Amino acid sequence: MKYKKTGSCLCGKCKFSFDTENLEIGACHCSMCRKWTGGLSMAMHINSPVIFEDESFVKWYSSSEWGMRGFCSECGSNLAWSMKDKSMMCPSVWSLDDDSDIQFSTEVFIDEKPKYYSFANDTKKMTGAEVFAEFSGE
Repeated sequence: MKYKKTGSCLCGKCKFSFDTENLEIGACHCSMCRKWTGGLSMAMHINSPVIFEDESFVKWYSSSEWGMRGFCSECGSNLAWSMKDKSMMCPSVWSLDDDSDIQFSTEVFIDEKPKYYSFANDTKKMTGAEVFAEFSGE
């Protein structure tokens, strides 16, 4: 089943939509995501494009050789993490208009998670090495 999701930044200048068959989200505990969000990144993993109504306020920061982070240039809201070739995008769950049907399933870079918090949810947990191995096909 396909689901249509919509979202926006805080000021509303970056409205977007996408289709997905997966309503699961994951949390990333890596140091870059924590600095980027001021907490931790919680996002959906989709293989379809995120369509922005007006891309003029969407800015992309190249954060690694393969990834980039999208944000609103007006209000600074985090919008999505993306592969540079946009083959995979991870829209932020915090920017969705309706997250009532979302299911928390995965935590990545668990080896970088600070000791001062943890989730009660029963999630799949992966270290950074396990994440890289999965994406490289090892």
